[in-house]
Amino acid sequence: MSIDATHDPALRSWLASANDPATDFPIQNLPFGRFRRADDMDWRIGVAIGDQVLDLRRARLIETHDMNRLMRLLPAARTALRHAISEGLRAGSPNEAVFREALVPQSRVSMGLPCRIGDYTDFYIGIHHASSVGKLFRPDNPLLPNYKWVPIGYHGRASSINASPSRFKRPMGQQRGADDAAPTLAPTERLDYELELGLVIGRPNVQGEPITMADAEDHLFGVALFNDWSARDIQAWEYQPLGPFQSKNFASTLSPWVVTMEALAPFRQAFTRPAGDPQPLPYLDSAANRERGAIDIELEVWIQTPAMLAAGHAGDRLSRSNFSDGYWTAAQLVTHHTVNGCNLGSGDLFGSGTLSGPRADQGGSLLELSQGGKQPVRLSNGETRTFLEDGDTVVFRGFCAREGFRRIGFGECRGTVLPAG
Repeated sequence: MSIDATHDPALRSWLASANDPATDFPIQNLPFGRFRRADDMDWRIGVAIGDQVLDLRRARLIETHDMNRLMRLLPAARTALRHAISEGLRAGSPNEAVFREALVPQSRVSMGLPCRIGDYTDFYIGIHHASSVGKLFRPDNPLLPNYKWVPIGYHGRASSINASPSRFKRPMGQQRGADDAAPTLAPTERLDYELELGLVIGRPNVQGEPITMADAEDHLFGVALFNDWSARDIQAWEYQPLGPFQSKNFASTLSPWVVTMEALAPFRQAFTRPAGDPQPLPYLDSAANRERGAIDIELEVWIQTPAMLAAGHAGDRLSRSNFSDGYWTAAQLVTHHTVNGCNLGSGDLFGSGTLSGPRADQGGSLLELSQGGKQPVRLSNGETRTFLEDGDTVVFRGFCAREGFRRIGFGECRGTVLPAG
C-alpha cells in the first residue's frame, strides 16, 4: 500500500465539512460503511466524507450494494476506486454535481455493520495487556511460554457482533467465588470493556492454500474500532481448559466505518522486537513487515456514566494507547491464521485483542486500570468504577496523525450497558 496523490495533505474538497481540521473524515480518509435512509430498508455502500455519506452507487462508481463483493476486489481495482472517489470529491472536480446528488447527511442515516461477518477470530496481540493481566493471576510467570512465538487466538461468536452505537443487557452467567461451595447463576458483577481494533478480511483464500507474508495485506480490506465486552467473573470460572465462552459471546461492538489499508499507508512504521526477544519464525517474517508492518493508530477510551449524562457531561477519558504497541502485525495474523490451510472469507473479522500501553494508566480494560477491582478508578465528578455499572456508556475513538499528512479518524465505537432482564 503506497503513498500517492490521494494522501496529499494539500487536497481540499468542494464539501466544506471535509476541510474542517476537526473532522475524522477528510478527503484523505474515505472509509467505507453500509447505511440506509429512513425511507429505504435496503443497505447501501457509502463513504464518509466530512459530515456526509457518499452513496457510491448513486455516484455511478459501483454497480452493487453488496459490500462483501466490493471487498473482494483486487488491490489494483481497490486503488482505482479510491482514486475515482477522491477525484470526484476534490475542489474543482467536473463530477461535483453528480457527487452532490449522491450525498446524504450522516445525521439522517442509520449505520449497520460494515459488511456481513462470516467468521470472527479474536487474537491476543497486546503484550502489555497480557503482561498486566498475567501478573494479576501468575505474578511469577505473567506470560505463558508460547506468547512470544505464536499469535494466540480463539474462535469467537460472529452473530452477537453489533454495529455502533449499540445497547445490550448485562449478561447472566454461571460464576463461583473463591469462598463459594458451588457456582450460581447470576448477572455478572464484573462487566468490562476491551479496547481492540477489528481487522476486516477482503479477499478470501482457497482452503489448503496458505497466505504468505508477501500477500497477506492484499487480503486485508481495512480496520475498524472494536469493543469485545467481557464478563470477568463468568470468564474466571469457565475459561479453563478451553478458553472464553459465555463471558465473551453475549455482545461485541464494531464501529460502522472501515478505514482502508490504502488510507493507512502514510502511518506505517517499522516493526521491531525488544532486544532479547525471539524473532518471528521465518513464515511470519519478511523485509516489508520489518520495514513498515506496524501501523501508528492512536486509541482512546471514554466513559459517560448516567450521572454524567444527566448533568450534560460528555464523559471522561480513561486511557490512551496505540496499535503499534501490539506484539504482532496485521500481516502476521493473516499468515498465521492460514498457515495450516484455514480458508478465510470476505467479511471475516479479526479482533486484535486488548491494546494497552506500557504504563499503568494505559490499560485497555477496567480489569487493568482497577487492578482486578482492588483500586477503584476515580472519575472527574467524584464517582468511582471498578467495573461497569448499568447505564454506563463506553466510547472508543481512534485517529492517525503524522507530520506532513492529514489527520484521519475512525469515528466512534459506542456501547451502553442495560440492566439484566
